Amino acid sequence: MAVKPYDPENIFAKILRGDIPCNKIFEDEHVLAFHDIAPQAPTHILVIPKGAYTSYDDFAQNASDAEIIAYTRAIGKIAAAAGVAEDGYRLIANTREHGRQDVPHLHIHIIGGKKLGLMLPKD
Repeated sequence: MAVKPYDPENIFAKILRGDIPCNKIFEDEHVLAFHDIAPQAPTHILVIPKGAYTSYDDFAQNASDAEIIAYTRAIGKIAAAAGVAEDGYRLIANTREHGRQDVPHLHIHIIGGKKLGLMLPKD
């Protein structure tokens, strides 16, 4: 199955262009972070690269070293600033259909602020 090309009309591309507002909490040259509009925990932040990457594997293969370093460091800074680093948090990056990716732009969910349940139900 071929990977779909980047869709410049996805909601995160529109947020990056300023077509749709977001509740921004962090921004630099390579990264934008904002509160999720349907939070699953007291802290639920989306962190997206500003480049047109569909998934983490696309990002890892095609982003510049500067983008990868900035993205990785931003996630740690954002978690600390949100107050979840000390007690713990979860990072989630859904990828394509089986990973239940809703928006075809790489995004990491930082979820915390309470004790979280199991990632996946036990069989």
